[in-house]
Amino acid sequence: MLTVALRQPLADFTLDLSFEAPPGVTVLFGGSGAGKTTVINAVAGLMRPQAGRVTLNDRVLFDLALGNWLPPHRRRLGYIFQESRLFPHLTVRQNLLFGRWFAPRGAAREDLDRIVTMLGIGPLLQRQPLALSGGEKQRVAIGRALLSSPDLILADEPLTALDEARKEEILPYFERLRDELKIPMLYVSHSAAEVARLATSVVVLKDGQVQRQGSAAEVLGDDRVMPTGVRAVGALLEARVLRHHPDGLSELDAGGLSLFLPQVSQAPGSLLRVRILAQDVILSRHRPVGLSALNILPATVEQIRSGSGPGAMVSLSTEAGRLLARITRRSAQALELSPGVACYAVVKSVAIARSDVSGATPTES
Repeated sequence: MLTVALRQPLADFTLDLSFEAPPGVTVLFGGSGAGKTTVINAVAGLMRPQAGRVTLNDRVLFDLALGNWLPPHRRRLGYIFQESRLFPHLTVRQNLLFGRWFAPRGAAREDLDRIVTMLGIGPLLQRQPLALSGGEKQRVAIGRALLSSPDLILADEPLTALDEARKEEILPYFERLRDELKIPMLYVSHSAAEVARLATSVVVLKDGQVQRQGSAAEVLGDDRVMPTGVRAVGALLEARVLRHHPDGLSELDAGGLSLFLPQVSQAPGSLLRVRILAQDVILSRHRPVGLSALNILPATVEQIRSGSGPGAMVSLSTEAGRLLARITRRSAQALELSPGVACYAVVKSVAIARSDVSGATPTES
C-alpha cells in the first residue's frame, strides 16, 4: 500500500492532497497542469515538497514534519519516463543490466531472460538505442526499471511521445506487468483509453486536489469529474470470449448477454474489459427490428441527469453491467424515460474500437 500526503505551492495553485494507492495499477488521471507529475516526482524523491509524508508498505520514504528524507536511490522505485532516457553509448543488453546496479543487496531479482521474453526484446539486445523505434525504446526502458527490483513502478505518461500504432504496441506490455508480475504501479495519464485498459484504481486530480478516487468504471462513468470531457464518458464491462466467427466478428458473453465485436486476438475463455462510450449508445422503448446494429441489450433506466445544454446522461442497468447513454433531453422526453422504465440499449459492433478492448483481471468489485 502506498500512502501519499503532499502540500506544495505551484505557479497557479497549491498542491494539497492525500490518497492511498492499493495493490495494482493506480492511475493519476487529470488534464495538463493538474499536478500529476509533481506528485510522482515527489514520490520518487526528485523534488522536495513544502510538506508531506509518503509511505510504501512499512517503509517511510519521507516525512518532512519529522525531518525524514530517504534519497531517491534508496527508495527502491523503478521510474519509466515519458521518453526512454536510455544510454545511447550502451547496447540494449547493457542498458537493461544497468538497472541491476540499483537493486538492493539481498533483494529478489527478476530473471533477465524472463523480462526479455515478456517484453519481446530478445532480437534487440545487441542494438544501440539510436537503432530502435520509439516503442522498442520504451519496452527497453520498462525492462530496465523492472531489473532494478523495485517495490513500486512509477510511470509518468510513458506513451505520450508515441503515435497511436506504437501506443497499441506498448499497452499490452503494461497489462502483462499488472497481471503477471504483480508489482504495484503509480501511472500518470490524461488518456481515458489508458485508464480503461490499465487501471485497478483511479485518482482524479484537478488544480492540485483529489477530485475523486475510485475504480476505473466509477470514474469513467462520471461526466462530472472527467477531465477529458463528456465525449470520453463511457461504461466498462467485463465479458468473456465465447467464440470467433468466420465473418470477422468475435462473440462475447457479458453477464449472459451476447456482445459482438470486431474480431479480438484473445482466445475463447479469455476475460476482457470492453469500454463502450456513452455517445455510441442509442435507446429504444421497444425492441428494434430491421437494424444493422447487432448489440441490442435489454435495460432499465436507473437515473437521468441533464446538463445546462441539450444533452442528458442516462444510466442503465443491464445483465451485462451498468451502461451509459448520452442522448438529447428532447429524446429522453419523447421516449418518456424515467427511473425504472424498461428500454433497449443499442450499440453498433464497429463503434467499439480495438483500443477499447483489452485483457483484464476482475477489478470492479
